Amino acid sequence: MLFGSSGIRQEFGPGLVDLALRIGAAAADGASPLVVGRDTRTTSELLEHCVVAGMLSAGAAVYTCGIAPTPTVAYATRRADAGCMITASHNPEPYNGVKLLNPDGSSFTRRQQAAIEEALEGTHRVGWEEQGHTSPIDALAMHRDAILGEISLSRPVTVVLDCGNGAGSVITPDLLSDAGATVVGLNCNVSGRFARPSEPLEANLPYVGEIVRKRGAGCAVIHDGDADRMMAFDERGRYIDGDHLLMLFAAYLDHKRVVTTVDASMAIEEVAEVRRTPVGDTFVSEELLTWGDFGGEASGSWIFPGHSYCPDGVYAAALLCEIASEWSIAEELDRMPRYTLLRESCRVASPGEIMAAIGADEPTHGVRFSDDDGWYLIRASGTEPKVRITAEGKTPEKAKEMLGAGHAALARAKRILGGREE
Repeated sequence: MLFGSSGIRQEFGPGLVDLALRIGAAAADGASPLVVGRDTRTTSELLEHCVVAGMLSAGAAVYTCGIAPTPTVAYATRRADAGCMITASHNPEPYNGVKLLNPDGSSFTRRQQAAIEEALEGTHRVGWEEQGHTSPIDALAMHRDAILGEISLSRPVTVVLDCGNGAGSVITPDLLSDAGATVVGLNCNVSGRFARPSEPLEANLPYVGEIVRKRGAGCAVIHDGDADRMMAFDERGRYIDGDHLLMLFAAYLDHKRVVTTVDASMAIEEVAEVRRTPVGDTFVSEELLTWGDFGGEASGSWIFPGHSYCPDGVYAAALLCEIASEWSIAEELDRMPRYTLLRESCRVASPGEIMAAIGADEPTHGVRFSDDDGWYLIRASGTEPKVRITAEGKTPEKAKEMLGAGHAALARAKRILGGREE
């Protein structure tokens, strides 16, 4: 399939330009109006025009958002038949892609994605008298007002905000300020180039903790390129891993039923009833449609069903500020269960072949092995030519043992493939 776990993502080139035009036409077949937005990448405006042109050629009415986060476009899609976001999320700048959205904010399901791929082979153009038209829509105001209607700070707080030069730059700084926070902004402009790697990993943010401590901030908020993700630091300047951020949100909201993915920590099961899905926000959203109060991925995707079924890093940023205005986040984190969890990525040429050799039915779902004291998961990335290994143990030694077992499984698969992946 063209679609991965989070839409279509490729390195930019002529093929992606042509594909964007065809996706627009296919998505508009029988759907109108549609909502379209884009992230800050230098190639996103071109791809937006291509998608919109395809939609217009199929006779659709299109609401254009301009630069906006994915959750903002998703929120605006509630007044349309479908939405389309031009983004490669946290991938490096040479990548770009297309993500299709349902009116409830969720990503297109596998079934819907398969239907779009099949429709790409058809012709969806209409005559001159039936061509579509565009209208601008203030999706930013719509999303901002909805969040401000739900979030309330009990006292002023200072927050360090790093938007990574992504689409969050056009909404999160003003939103948090309007909510009553003092914002210390970092990389909050839409330059089209990322001053740091877009994925909000601790290794990419070595400067944030010191700034939090120097400014006496209650927390720090970090976005990726399209602000569907949000990671954070506590008031001591400590990076909050995604598993504990998931537990923090669940505890603050008093949510007892949590949907998360197979690579999340087993510590979550000590604080809530948990259902697990394959990795990918699409799967979490689908499960939340029938069960659960809240869901998310340790990578920084947080889904609040009462607000939207799209991972909403902007909403999560405002919610974290609300928590910081009422709690000591650091003290709450220190009371939570914690095991050793290790994550590594290995670049490979053919992730699908590697995972088939390991025994996975679906490469991005992967294979998970566990015993009473730990587990490891090995799976193909849905967006990059990588295999990811996640391991956890009740002791550091057990976690290392599980990680080693994962690497051994990868090495065996490479030998099976005759060393082509070495």
